[in-house]
Amino acid sequence: MAGSPLHKFMRLPAADRSLLIHSVLLVGAARLALWTLPFNTVRRLFARRSRQSPAPYPTTERIGWAISVAKRFIPKGNCLPQALAAESLLMRGGHPVEFRIGVAKTDDGRLEAHAWVESGGRLVVGDLTQGLATLTPLPPLPASRADLPRPDSRLPTP
Repeated sequence: MAGSPLHKFMRLPAADRSLLIHSVLLVGAARLALWTLPFNTVRRLFARRSRQSPAPYPTTERIGWAISVAKRFIPKGNCLPQALAAESLLMRGGHPVEFRIGVAKTDDGRLEAHAWVESGGRLVVGDLTQGLATLTPLPPLPASRADLPRPDSRLPTP
């Protein structure tokens, strides 16, 4: 089958295959972590593992592509785990990162939220074209810092 997903995957350059596998694992790990841990803890853990890489790293466009493909393989891999994974990959590549959250009130009074990631003023992850223009963006979240101690801890994290 020339058009099978496996065949398409195998035709990708090795760097893209590696990035795609890494992205699937990160989105999946973020989804699992968010089921059991608070958001700030998950974000700090992902920042810790994303120390800047000395090797050449993918562009913001390739990272966005990889996350958009990876989300198809992760049940409930919605905007929040995607944004956490993208932030981690972008930080590792030394790219500037802005983690954003926006909220909107629905007609029936419910509050909806959406997370996305920008780098250099450009959207990397978090489709804002599907009726999400009504979002009120919150201020950008401060940079995730793995080296800062937790507020409830007297000792710095290792």
